[in-house]
Amino acid sequence: MSKPSQSPKGLRQFLDIEQQAAWLEGRVEPADAEERHDSIEQRIKYAPRFGKLLRRPQASGLFEILELYGRTCIPMPRATERAYWSVSCLPSTSDKPLVRVNASWMELFTLYADGDDLRARFIVHLSDLTPGGVLVPEAVDEALFEACVREPENVSVSSPEGPDISIVRIRGMASIGDFLTAARAVRIIRRFNLTHMNRGRNAYQASHSYSVADYMLGEGTR
Repeated sequence: MSKPSQSPKGLRQFLDIEQQAAWLEGRVEPADAEERHDSIEQRIKYAPRFGKLLRRPQASGLFEILELYGRTCIPMPRATERAYWSVSCLPSTSDKPLVRVNASWMELFTLYADGDDLRARFIVHLSDLTPGGVLVPEAVDEALFEACVREPENVSVSSPEGPDISIVRIRGMASIGDFLTAARAVRIIRRFNLTHMNRGRNAYQASHSYSVADYMLGEGTR
């Protein structure tokens, strides 16, 4: 007796592998949901934190970067909001981020204050940074990243112990914006995000800030 086929999980409920590959390469922009699933209770819960974020000197630049990230690096962001990705506002962790984007159990992207400026942390696949995809941190092509930012000294790469993981750190709003508009960098970010959005439902739904997500989706008011 044949086993029943399993229903697709994660992002595969919205886009099959071929459609994901086309988005990864920038060949198509999948049609998104017209409306979002909102939660007034969730908005109210995180309204005080959002109010604090609005008063930060980095707020305007931060929202511009978040909108660029949401438009560029998350497939079908309205349809997948909260259930398959989320953004936290001033999360209570020891590194004191301003915002953090997660999918499944994984951090994807974090913004921090750097004086009145910003610094960013992107988590990506080590195999996307090395010739032939070898999992050797010493083989990382640092010139790749230096070409994607305003000043080479604004970017650094480290590879902590773990399967196929690297951390890209960038200082300065201008360099973060450059990175998010560099085609090769965007592909690297997208591939990591696809990996974790395909792993199943987001574990951080309870900390999702709809008010911050408004800006990621181009619906915020500055």
